[in-house]
Amino acid sequence: MWKPNTPGSGNATPSTPEPVRPATPAAPASSFEAPSTRTASPQAAAATGEQATIGKSLMIKGEVTGSESLYIDGRIEGTINLPGNRVTVGRNGQVAANISAREIVVLGKVRGNCQASDRIDIRSEGSLTGDVIAARISIEDGAFFKGGIDIRKPGDAKAGSAAPVAASADQPQLVAVESAS
Repeated sequence: MWKPNTPGSGNATPSTPEPVRPATPAAPASSFEAPSTRTASPQAAAATGEQATIGKSLMIKGEVTGSESLYIDGRIEGTINLPGNRVTVGRNGQVAANISAREIVVLGKVRGNCQASDRIDIRSEGSLTGDVIAARISIEDGAFFKGGIDIRKPGDAKAGSAAPVAASADQPQLVAVESAS
């Protein structure tokens, strides 16, 4: 219930509203921040949601490295090395590269081996042709996958070792899985 400012007065003088605080202006999308001015660590970059984007019309040939997450909607040929971060291949993304990251999400097409310290997620519209090394993997119905899967626990020896693992009675064999819609 509204009460007037002065008791017993019949005039309806509204109270002074709270002053409007201006929002801090956002940096324009075309601004460039020099790498030397960044202070965030790779873990902070992943936690704050910093993410670089490769647009539909871009094509990169070579090695992509960095310390922030990457969203790919264009084409990449070569290698992608973003340890501790997420690599997302968008619906329009086409990657012909080996990928090494903390987490890999495939919505587009990937041709190459993928190594994730945490998980690999192949969504229903995604396609991955190549071997996978990860602690966890998720393949949705309708996704295409052709290759081998090697599940490694986080404490295991370095996942990037090229030496084949000798099969023993207590160790499962590498299994090739093919799923087509």
